[in-house]
Amino acid sequence: MNRFERIPKAELHVHLEGAIPLDTFWELIEERGGDPSVPDRDSLRERFRYRDFPHFLETWTWKNGFLRDHAAFERIAEAVARNLHSQNILYAELHFSPSDFHRFGLETGRIAEAVRAGLNRAPETETALILDLVRDGGPERALHRVAEAAELKDLGVIGIGLGGTEAEHPPEPFAPAFEEARRRGLRTTVHAGEGAGPESVRGALEALRPDRIGHAARAAEDPGVLDLLALRRVPVEACPGSNLRTGVIPRLAAHPIRLFLDRGVPVSVNTDDPALFGNSLAGEFAALEEEPGFPLDRIHSLILKGIRSSWLPRERKREMETRFRADPAWSA
Repeated sequence: MNRFERIPKAELHVHLEGAIPLDTFWELIEERGGDPSVPDRDSLRERFRYRDFPHFLETWTWKNGFLRDHAAFERIAEAVARNLHSQNILYAELHFSPSDFHRFGLETGRIAEAVRAGLNRAPETETALILDLVRDGGPERALHRVAEAAELKDLGVIGIGLGGTEAEHPPEPFAPAFEEARRRGLRTTVHAGEGAGPESVRGALEALRPDRIGHAARAAEDPGVLDLLALRRVPVEACPGSNLRTGVIPRLAAHPIRLFLDRGVPVSVNTDDPALFGNSLAGEFAALEEEPGFPLDRIHSLILKGIRSSWLPRERKREMETRFRADPAWSA
């Protein structure tokens, strides 16, 4: 156990469907008749190794094929929540992508109900939900997803995100969906600078005006985009381990997180899809301490930025930060 496992933490960029504990996912595979490509748990782990980002997206689609009913979502949500609690993650904003499962006849509202029921079985970690519009469906469907998200606030849906195939679907056409989200009182975030270059980050910032931006790893390729991030102070949901495993960056030291911090860009550290990448939030902080050589006080600052960049009400942020600092593990 590294010391960051004991320290209280928050996570803002983690996908429910990418955080299913391996044992739970293996049980789902077996219950659905198995899959010749993964005859055992070891081969399942190997399946979660990626040549590049497109290969990761292919694997994501394959994995989703085992989530075919509402009961599966209730089950995985409980398993994910218990796993978050085991890591002393006290607050998490979980992305989920209901439109990926409409092909199985599942409805967005029923998926959200199942997810919330599962999360409520493990209430030790406070959770909120971010509905992913999935850019592959196009701008018109994204507008429909926004309307669905607005109807699900009582289930803890507090915002929308824009994931999917970034290189093929630039951000600009989704501006009406983001404007409608703001009109309906939803918070906004967007994946950019992961599957496409710095022009995607610029487009997201200028056209969508998001509250946060996910990844932004390739923003470092264009000084002007870095300047824009710094000027607007849009919080970045950094996912260093994810970017390393999908080939977005060649090594951890190449991640621009230090550059963001030096420019004054608010940054939180996140896992993205921990079950698919074999990482953990504690492991992310341990890696940052080792390779970029971040001192403990900088890592403490990054942990607190997770709360400050969250979509909790201001008073709750203060309460949570006080709780973090008061924990015996904080200064151990």
